[in-house]
Amino acid sequence: MSATTGAGQPEADASAQLASLGYTSEFKRDMGPWANFSLGFTYLSPVVAIYTMFAFGLATAGPPMIWSLVIAGVGQLLVALVFSEIVAQYPVAGGVYPWARRLWGRRYAWLNGWVYMVALFVTIASVVSGAGPYIASLFGFEASVDTVILCSLGILALATLINSLGTKVLAQAAIIGFAAELIGALAVGGWLLMTERHHNLGILFDNFGAGDGTNYLWAFAAAALIGIYNYYGFEACGDVAEEVRDPGRMIPKAMRRTIYVGGAAATFVAVALALSVVDIRGVISGENPDPVSGILNEAFGTAGAKGVLVIVLLSFLSCTISLQAAAGRLAYSYGRDDMIVGSRLLRKFSARRRVPPYAVVLSGLVPAAVVLGSKFSEDALTKIVSFASLGIYLGFQMVVFAALRARFKGWQPSGAYRLGKWGLPVNIAALVYGITGIVTMAWPRTPEAPWYDNYIVLLSGAVVVGLGLLYMAIHPAYGRSDAPYDDAIPKGEPAAVVSEPRADEPKADEPTGV
Repeated sequence: MSATTGAGQPEADASAQLASLGYTSEFKRDMGPWANFSLGFTYLSPVVAIYTMFAFGLATAGPPMIWSLVIAGVGQLLVALVFSEIVAQYPVAGGVYPWARRLWGRRYAWLNGWVYMVALFVTIASVVSGAGPYIASLFGFEASVDTVILCSLGILALATLINSLGTKVLAQAAIIGFAAELIGALAVGGWLLMTERHHNLGILFDNFGAGDGTNYLWAFAAAALIGIYNYYGFEACGDVAEEVRDPGRMIPKAMRRTIYVGGAAATFVAVALALSVVDIRGVISGENPDPVSGILNEAFGTAGAKGVLVIVLLSFLSCTISLQAAAGRLAYSYGRDDMIVGSRLLRKFSARRRVPPYAVVLSGLVPAAVVLGSKFSEDALTKIVSFASLGIYLGFQMVVFAALRARFKGWQPSGAYRLGKWGLPVNIAALVYGITGIVTMAWPRTPEAPWYDNYIVLLSGAVVVGLGLLYMAIHPAYGRSDAPYDDAIPKGEPAAVVSEPRADEPKADEPTGV
């Protein structure tokens, strides 16, 4: 008798679907629907996103910056719907790279995966760097550049260790992180609203003079980084597709739940914090650069605030674990298809722990290098977050564009989840939103800064894409891969050759003898 998934589909069916796509998985399907949702939720991590970017968003655009969470949530839901159709048809580990490979081809997929992988590594660095000041606050030492870097590397090392222990441990860590996120979001936010509220909801429409007297739309667009940074992580549900039971049905549900629940929690936390700031103008002017720590100390006292910080740090840790899981599966997917230098190591698999150990280690080493490099950059966290968000969005939109191209060429999604007649308009709307988000992030807004600082996000994106293209030109590893590709679009029958029949041949309308 075959084992069955929570949805009733035999696990053998999931393996058979994967085999039909050209792969035999070495992963173990230890991840149920709640664990898969928890992985996406802790990757999206409303607590991490809001606690990391709240001060920046409030100082840049005042309380109305919260509306960027709503806008980004709707836009990324459209992207999640497109991804849901793709992963239901192609439940292969690695996410955007194998999806782009099937929708377009090897070279396009290589570049898509490269951009996304670099962005993932930088995102991991941004999360652990964001945790550094909270660790310093918890243990009562100064959050200097060096101590923040050491704390960040400690979080990174712990996450790498947990990721090395296998899918079951990863699933358990995701569920624990989900519980910590809910406590951090709902309990803390609720307590702040009951005990520390200093404003009414009307402030959500009052910018308190933010924007330096310029067009407020520019200030709001800059502060929208808080919303943009919050709403990715849902794709991690698909990055581990070979570890999920009944992936074609469960992963699309998990992606949508991640957006719904994560978005609601993030908005709730942001509103609770905004209403609890006593002097909003002081944050905007720069007099109070760390309003979150002050709010927590005021609301919970020194001892209580430390308890909250423990919950917050659990959220940072679980977010890092989920990000590494996604990055490790992507690196493994590259190695399995022999698409990059070092593929022999990246595709190696631990038979005992059922994880690709070298791919996991890579997802720790590269972010560690980014964290160390931040020592030499002023305002490093904002720059790291900006590039991470740009790279993730670019990686997403390359898949969305590939899906739109495939639709126009005849692709008909055939997985367990399909949008039907809504597929094309949703795909177009998702692309429009994504391009708008990319322009918003890359637009230079600090003309008084050196040109390279003003264009840092755009330049970093161009450098990553340029290095990827250069690598492809020098070392075309994608050409060696014989794994399936470009099979989403139906191939037409070869055209018949029309020629005049020879004298000894029957004409087309004459019956032939037997």
